[in-house]
Amino acid sequence: MVRKTAYIAGTFDTKETELLFVRDLIKKQGLKTITVDLGTSCAQKNENADISAQEVASMHPEGSDAVFTGDRGTAVAAMSEAFKYFLISKKNLGGVIGFGGSGGTSLISPAFQNLPIGIPKFIVSTVASGNIAPYVGASDICMMYSITDISGLNPILEQVLSNAAHALSGMIANRYIPKQSENPVVGLTMFGVTTTCVEALKKKLEPDNQCLVFHATGTGGKTLEKLVNNGWLSGVLDVTTTEVADHLMGGILSAGEERMDAFINKSIPYVGSCGAIDMVNFGAPATIPECYKDRLFYNHNPQITLMRTTAEENAKMGAWIGNKLNKFKAPARFLIPLKGFSALDGEGQAFFDPVADQAFIKALKDTLSAKSNVTLIKLPYHINDAEFSHALAENYLELI
Repeated sequence: MVRKTAYIAGTFDTKETELLFVRDLIKKQGLKTITVDLGTSCAQKNENADISAQEVASMHPEGSDAVFTGDRGTAVAAMSEAFKYFLISKKNLGGVIGFGGSGGTSLISPAFQNLPIGIPKFIVSTVASGNIAPYVGASDICMMYSITDISGLNPILEQVLSNAAHALSGMIANRYIPKQSENPVVGLTMFGVTTTCVEALKKKLEPDNQCLVFHATGTGGKTLEKLVNNGWLSGVLDVTTTEVADHLMGGILSAGEERMDAFINKSIPYVGSCGAIDMVNFGAPATIPECYKDRLFYNHNPQITLMRTTAEENAKMGAWIGNKLNKFKAPARFLIPLKGFSALDGEGQAFFDPVADQAFIKALKDTLSAKSNVTLIKLPYHINDAEFSHALAENYLELI
């Protein structure tokens, strides 16, 4: 049964008028509403909030006293934590909307990120026209720019909030529940320079598997691993581990230190490779750190500049990945294409550098423990060769 209740969350001590405006619009669409107060200025109940700030605060692991500290910074952080526990516990949650400035958005967004994919989540924010990655994370949050500050109603803000309220209402009232695949769901990681490999791999695995492809842009890797931790995926072909290069060398598409941890936590079939670790991603040329000014670059497009990794950097990545693989609890495999790690790393291409590639291979081999559950397989192919994608598929099918 589709859940129809809309939760409207925010700080009633500063945004009561706007919260009630949105509530009334959603009610007119025939949906049940529940308003949630996230205010931290005092411990007194607001009579217009269905759920008091005290009730939310009581969900904090250390109790409500951890929230109402009298210090704004610690109070907001603690309320955000409490709201995560509160929201995930609501079995009637059809969708949720909240709004605010940078503080309010930071308060509500972690709880929204913590919800399962598919539950409608809407944030109207003054920071929605900037870098929203910290607020959206690896979730399906919808963000809308408020145009004016959310500080009292005006015709412009009313229009924006009305659009958001009606959008959420439509999402809840017309929730599409996709039919679950009867086939195993497999995650694959891809970058533009490994597309040939992954597309061929996808064709080999279908129609016996449902393949979900994740763009290895930092968020893509995080999303893949979130789905693994949530039990959505039956297995993974982690062909493109380029996010490790950005993490270690300061690129813009890092998935963080936690990359690969989901495969340690969840023992599902895993076949990995070193797709596109020959490059670090930066923005436009003017944004490249000064310390890299004398390096080899490739202009992927006006917004993205690729930097070739050195032998030293590749060795660093080999050791990093090797240490992760040593923690795997179930049998897994890691395949290495000896003739190049990306479309730019083939013979005659801009990033072709066998010495740098060999540094990665040696460091990975040296780091991988003899007792590791991961088998290292070196193959005489380029990553985009048909033979390599076939080998990836065959190794995965053997594991399952």
